[in-house]
Amino acid sequence: MTVSVLSGFITPFMGSAVNVALPAIAEDFGLDMVELNWVATAYLLAAGIFLLPFGRLADISGRKRIFVLGMLLYAATSALAASAMNGPFLITCRALQGVAGAMVFGTGMAILSSVYGPGERGKVLGLNVAAVYVGLSVGPPVGGFLTQSLGWRVIFWTMVPLSLAVAAIAWRGLRGEFAGARGESFDAAGGVLYAAALLLLLLGFSRVLHAIGVAMAAAGVVCLLLFFRRELRTPAPLLDLRLLLDNRVFLFSNLAALANYSATAAVGFLLSLYLQYIHGLSPRDAGLVLMIQPLIMAALSPFAGRLSDRVEARLVASLGMGLSVAGLSMLLFLGAATTPLVYIAACLAVLGTGFALFSSPNTNAVMGSVERRDMGVASATLGTMRLVGQMMSMALTLVVMAALLHGEKVTPEVFPRFMLSLRAIFSICAALCIAGLFASLARGSHLKRA
Repeated sequence: MTVSVLSGFITPFMGSAVNVALPAIAEDFGLDMVELNWVATAYLLAAGIFLLPFGRLADISGRKRIFVLGMLLYAATSALAASAMNGPFLITCRALQGVAGAMVFGTGMAILSSVYGPGERGKVLGLNVAAVYVGLSVGPPVGGFLTQSLGWRVIFWTMVPLSLAVAAIAWRGLRGEFAGARGESFDAAGGVLYAAALLLLLLGFSRVLHAIGVAMAAAGVVCLLLFFRRELRTPAPLLDLRLLLDNRVFLFSNLAALANYSATAAVGFLLSLYLQYIHGLSPRDAGLVLMIQPLIMAALSPFAGRLSDRVEARLVASLGMGLSVAGLSMLLFLGAATTPLVYIAACLAVLGTGFALFSSPNTNAVMGSVERRDMGVASATLGTMRLVGQMMSMALTLVVMAALLHGEKVTPEVFPRFMLSLRAIFSICAALCIAGLFASLARGSHLKRA
């Protein structure tokens, strides 16, 4: 539990802190809005590509081993990012950080679910999610304070000792490797098809206004179909599609997660830019506003997790999804600097409540719907839905901003088009969340197997 809480804190802390530092990074390296988007997206792309392969590899070779190596790599890539001298190198470092993050994401939840049984799983998953939200809560104000006082590079330097400490605790404290599929084969060809599909799809969507982008997206769809075809035929698949096809709870819970993260992941990125560029807030003050949402998420997640041990997850999670729709709809009415900060805080409070009620019950439904030997794949599948959803959210942001801002530097002249892009993105995100609400309601009971 200690390892799970600490690792659950570190990666969201980094992500939310870096979001607040983005304007400072743009000023240092002369990045436009699209390039700035890639500072966040490169991490998500790499993590999404490698999460499922590392989840399967951890099931075969040992989850503890992959987890520790991931924390060590996270420390090394954080040091490299802190030393970056230009934008492309920083983006590359963020991609390498994503590889390390995949090694941690693909194992941490599976280790936790292997240790705790069905009667306690909702409670401990709620604590893990709460740790994630504490990281999200602390990240904006601490990241803003560090950026304003010491510079954005300090954010990355702080990750080095924290990551090394978690690696040491895991190596010495965890007993056993938790290798639920030891001796089975690893589907390397499936991993290549999967990585190619995600890479081509994201790069294609980011250039969808050009012929090359459409061609790349089409090639990504072909790779994805070939991946699905292979996984249905291989005896030891990277992604066991039978879990999706034969398990209604597992399928619709993952689809709900995909829709939810696709709809909400870009909110912190967009509001950080909005508060600093449109409202003229300092990084520290913007961070204080942004921490409202994750604070509420951290406070309510343990309650939601315990509730899902007794009440149908689809009811609790669907209520949360409905509140997320309401919060995203409220963001459509953001205006120029005259919009009161109290209104923005209310939007974040509604979103935070919605996500807290959705995340822990949905995770409990996923992990409770599979056998113990499949928990590593289930954890990695859910993590993949999260990261692919976050990628789709940022890809949507890339497409809209590329279309409306045309790669221009952020100046007051482009602020009206920036606001137009925000409303377009939030409109699409609200529609995605409504689709996720139907998936959440359609999942059925998760209590039978648990």
